[in-house]
Parts: sequence; C-alpha cells; structure tokens
Amino acid sequence: MAPEHVTTITSAGWLDQAVFGFYPYIALAVLAIGSVLRFDREPYTWRSGSSQLLRRKQLVLGSVLFHVGVLVIFGGHFVGLLTPLWVFDMIGITHGQKQVLAMVAGGVAGLAAILGALILLHRRVFDPRIRANSSFGDTAILALLTLQLALGLSTIPLSANHLDGSEMVKFMYWAQSIFTFQAGAADYVANVHWIFKAHLFLGLTIFLVFPFTRLVHMLSAPVWYMGRRGWQLVRTRRDIKADQAIAARKRAGGA
Repeated sequence: MAPEHVTTITSAGWLDQAVFGFYPYIALAVLAIGSVLRFDREPYTWRSGSSQLLRRKQLVLGSVLFHVGVLVIFGGHFVGLLTPLWVFDMIGITHGQKQVLAMVAGGVAGLAAILGALILLHRRVFDPRIRANSSFGDTAILALLTLQLALGLSTIPLSANHLDGSEMVKFMYWAQSIFTFQAGAADYVANVHWIFKAHLFLGLTIFLVFPFTRLVHMLSAPVWYMGRRGWQLVRTRRDIKADQAIAARKRAGGA
C-alpha cells in the first residue's frame, strides 16, 4: 500500500532492488570508512591540489561558480530529501510549492555549477601544463561531477510534469527509508523516469569513489580555513646550509 502523499509505488525488480536498495549502503559505508582511513593513514594527501600556480586564468571564475553552485545544490538535496514530510506540512509548505522551489533554486545553482565545472574541466584538459600535472583521477572526478550536474538539470523538465510534488515525495521516502534502514526503499523509485534513476545511481557512485579522490577536502576545508594561521613558517636556503654545516661539525667532533 502506498503511504500518504505517494500516489503509486511499484514493487522493485531485482535490478532496482540491487541499485536502489543495497548499493546505497555499500556506497555510504565506503564513503564513511574510506574517508576515516584516508585521514588517519594518509593525512598529507587530504588536499585539493590547486593548479593556481600553473595558470590562474579562468580558475577564480570557474572555482567560484562551481563551489557556490555545488554547495547550494548539496544543501538543497540534504534538507529537501531528509526533512520529514510532517515538518513541511507543519510550517505550511505544500509539496507543490517545495517542488517549484527546488526546480527554480536548483536550476539556478545547477547552471552556475555546471558552467564553473566546464571552465575547470577545459583548463584541466586543454592546458598542457595543467594536464601534465593532473592525475587521471583528478580529471575523471571532475568529468563525473559535470555529467551529474547535467543529469540533474535534465530532471527539471521532467519535474515540471509533476508540479503537485508527487515524484519529489517518492525520492524523499526513498532517501529517508535508506537512512532509517527500512525495507522496501527501492519500491519508491522503481517506476520513476530513467533520467532520475541515472541521477541517483551516479550520485551514489560519486559517494563510493569520494574517499579516493581530491573531493575529500570538502569535509575539512571549511573547518581548516576558519582556523588556519595568518602566517606561514618558511626556511631559506641559508638556514638549511647553516644547519647542515652545524650537523657536519658535530659529526666531526664526535669522531
């Protein structure tokens, strides 16, 4: 029986059950455990690896558009999917109003983010110096994020056919069922359009590879930025040579 606010749900087949019922737990487990292990075992790789010194052109514009857009999108998805329906009902926001808000705000943020991503991807692929200093993972994750943003924007026309918010409510029930370990989560998204499914699958895949990419700096960069020192300790070549001379004299004296 479909819960309140959901018009119809379909029993998920084995593929939908695997992708939207079990895969989310695998992706989230790898995200959590992998991030902790990387921070503990390889703390010096926990960085974004900026290419600003190689070529500043386009970086500022692309980076600002991309990061601001992604932060708005992530915050909107987090609040929109995981906030219980009764909260929206209590404050008087209908599902149709929430759907329109998600389409407008998500559309603006998505356009900004994908424009920034394309600028950054263009720099990384077509600038010889940056390309030579980029790993396959750096380029691949940026390409995946660009594709994910394109899929997200592609869902807006589909959502416009469900301005009552019925499709959006299915995704809310799905996400909340996953996080509360309820059975049958995949049933909520079994009959949605394939673009929605591709968007969900790629999002979960990005979570899966997250600990192995430069994206890990998203977890700590805001905290470290707020608490960073206003100065930097720098050693000159003179200091290093002096230390080497002192060490050599000590070794000679000990001999």
